[in-house]
This record gives sequence, C-alpha cells and structure tokens, in this order.
Amino acid sequence: MVRGAFWSKGVKNRMGGKVIEGGYTIHWPDGQLMTVFDAAMKYREEGTPLIILAGQTYGAGSSRDWAAKGPKLLGIKAVIAKSFERIHRSNLVEMGILPLQFMEGEDAEKLGINGDETFDIIGLSQGLKPRQTVELVVHKPDGRVIRTKLLVRLDTPMEVQYFLNGGILQYVLRQIIKKYRQGSSQS
Repeated sequence: MVRGAFWSKGVKNRMGGKVIEGGYTIHWPDGQLMTVFDAAMKYREEGTPLIILAGQTYGAGSSRDWAAKGPKLLGIKAVIAKSFERIHRSNLVEMGILPLQFMEGEDAEKLGINGDETFDIIGLSQGLKPRQTVELVVHKPDGRVIRTKLLVRLDTPMEVQYFLNGGILQYVLRQIIKKYRQGSSQS
C-alpha cells in the first residue's frame, strides 16, 4: 500500500519545473528520477524530513484513511496546500501530519517554488494553537530566500493534542496508559 501512494495517473508532480505524472518524483540534489517510494526511502536514509506542496482541495477523491496513512509511512511531516478537502485534512491530523495552508492569493507557483528548494517552518516550537500562523522560509538553490506566512490547519484544541502526540492512535494509547498508571498507583 505504501508503494502505491501517489501512484495515480491523476497525480501531477511539478518537481524541478517539470510535470511528472503518476508515482514518480525527482530526488534532490542529484536530480535522479525515481518512484515516490524509492525517493522517500532515500530521503529517510539521508535524514531529510519531507513535505508535500499541493494545490486546491488537496485530498479530494482520496480513498479513506490510506490517503493519509501512505504519506505518513513515507515520512511526510507536513502538507502545504491552497486548501484541503475537509475529511482528508482531518485524516492528516489524525495521522500526525501537519496541514498548512497558503494565505489567500498565494500558492507554490506564485511564489516560484518548484521543488528543488529546502524549507524551514518557523513558529511551531513556541507552542501550537488552533489556526495560528507560521512562517515558511524557502531556500532557493541560487541562495535567494522567500518568506511567506502559512495558516496552521489544526482547527481545534483537540486536533492540536492529536498532532502533538503524533496522531490519534498515539494520543489514545497515552490516555489509556495514563489512566492505567493512575489506577494502579491508587491501589
């Protein structure tokens, strides 16, 4: 299932200014064309955290929770999109993937982002709050830096807790352990 993530012909990857259809991407900095799965495993070996840059209504037409499980298992840490399909955004949060949204009128194309950059997300370590803004710092290969604001699409305090715990499963397990420990210490 993980190998099949992003394998749809409808997926259009615009890495490096090229349009690549289906489950392929370019590994940077070497520019090698490979499957999304192989690139994700190579980035994992290199210790490179991954993000997805997406367009409008990211996740529309996705099939249930595997549309978020696949990216989670590939090592995706965040998705930055123009907007999200409602249920898919919730599934991302429940898998521990941070949904971030471009501000009105901005997107990767307008900012000149084509995928060969590196990125920093500034403002997450000061404590997360629902729908706060953070800064995306884009480092272009030629040394230029682009800065823009993003909206954190953790929409409720509970979603913040799910994300901070690495997803809903980890949150629930921690709650069970906490109750067990409280109960056993009172015995």
